[in-house]
Amino acid sequence: MVQFLDGPQGRRIAWNGVAGRGPGVVFLGGFRSDMQGTKALWLEDWARARGRAFLRFDYSGHGQSSGAFEEGAIGDWLADAHAVIETLTEGPQVLVGSSMGGWISLLVARALPGKVAGLVTVAAAPDFTQRGFWQGFSADQRAALLRDGRVEIPSDYDDGPYVITRRLIEEGRAHLVLDRPLDLACPTRLLQGTADADVPMSWALDLLAHASGPDLRLVLVKGADHRFSSPDCLDLIGRTLDEVIERAGRAGQAG
Repeated sequence: MVQFLDGPQGRRIAWNGVAGRGPGVVFLGGFRSDMQGTKALWLEDWARARGRAFLRFDYSGHGQSSGAFEEGAIGDWLADAHAVIETLTEGPQVLVGSSMGGWISLLVARALPGKVAGLVTVAAAPDFTQRGFWQGFSADQRAALLRDGRVEIPSDYDDGPYVITRRLIEEGRAHLVLDRPLDLACPTRLLQGTADADVPMSWALDLLAHASGPDLRLVLVKGADHRFSSPDCLDLIGRTLDEVIERAGRAGQAG
């Protein structure tokens, strides 16, 4: 059953959780996605089968949460993630961040290292507002964005175009992760498809090269697309989570 958390700035955040043992798993979805997606629901079943705590949620302006999507920005959705993790979970969590959720999970791991036992990213898109949208815009699109405060771009996933706002671009610059050191002290796995048309494989290689950590690996899946939701890809996410949780337990015992 969907529940609601009164989050930052009065935003109501929709969430759904499964009680179980820790470390719990928190799923952070992508740009314009919601907690009813294939990966979120598959992971909930995965967690139930193992008796493990699990949480999925909608950022404000997404899914069943309050707010308008076009009014949001990375900092808002990061604040939503902080509120959910700090309020609704107990003890360290393993974060699974998909696409934009990969970026937000990296920001959470940087800000709350004691709360993150492990990290699995799927087609992570760190800094995509800058290196994807802004750097990919034509001169005319940049001029329109600065003049009108918004620009529309085609979408392969929805009926209508994406509206990209000037605030999304400018506010995103305050949350970049590839322009400063990124130390990931927990077991971290980066999963990436080679046929991803939205997040280039080179971005995963850039993230691997940039981040530091004692247990950091990149897994490339030949032919996998951005959705990363085929049976084989979902099985890989589950097996990767099992590995990260096991390694996080060993790290905790050693500490």
